[in-house]
Amino acid sequence: MDELRRAVLNVIRKIRSHRELYVKNEEAVKQHLIGEIFQALGWDWNNPEEVRPEERTEDGRADYALILNGGVFAYVEAKNLGVNILKREEPLRQLARYCFNSGVRYGILTNGAMWIAVKAFEEGSRLRDRVLLTVNIEEEPVEKAILKLSILSKSRIEDIERLSSLLRALELSFTGLKREGYPEEMLIEYLTSKEGSNTVPVEELTGDETPKAAYVYDNGWKLLPLPEKSIKGVLLAVLLYMERRAHGYQREEIRKAYEHLRTMPLNPKTALEILRKLEEEEKLRISVEL
Repeated sequence: MDELRRAVLNVIRKIRSHRELYVKNEEAVKQHLIGEIFQALGWDWNNPEEVRPEERTEDGRADYALILNGGVFAYVEAKNLGVNILKREEPLRQLARYCFNSGVRYGILTNGAMWIAVKAFEEGSRLRDRVLLTVNIEEEPVEKAILKLSILSKSRIEDIERLSSLLRALELSFTGLKREGYPEEMLIEYLTSKEGSNTVPVEELTGDETPKAAYVYDNGWKLLPLPEKSIKGVLLAVLLYMERRAHGYQREEIRKAYEHLRTMPLNPKTALEILRKLEEEEKLRISVEL
């Protein structure tokens, strides 16, 4: 995902710096924005065995055809940034016609910032009902946009219907449970908790345990490397975490405390008391895997 994240952030920077160019110039959108995203998605953009530009159809030319297993898997239609593809119906209908007339099942419509993936035909359904994925990398949280775009990667696109359905179900369930009064933090913890691991919060420890790992909650549970597998090791790991988050004088004080505790013998129960005090004073949530 790192390569896709870099590409998305770079495309956002380009749009912010050269918006007027991309609003007027579709070719610039293709070369500077769309190509970069597809390259990061694992498509060899300059290989005609994977990507064919200006693919002829009975209804006109699709901007690109994505090739899998020797056949066209999806058509890609590009527009300039001035075309709001999320609101205008005609660009999507144009893409669907290309697909339908050629027997190509999927289409991708994009202006570089907005992306729509659609199932081109299905008996008894309307076009908008067949939209599998919509992404707006300028307006959505970056991580959310990256996750959705990843479904268009060369390694995942064959499962586009199944993956988009799973993602939609996750979003609907998450939203529904929030409406029922469940805190977002609790739902995230539920989804990210490690199944089968013996992880207990600090307040439930006695001091006699031998930790295998330590975690701190920071928009999700994050693993803290242990300097040693002991309660003292958990304390040192938490101090290092706090040091990374702190600035200036506070950071210096945390480093001094770390160096002092690192070199001195420390009873496990005393280390546990310090951990509990840090949780209370710093509003931390710390768990230990045993």
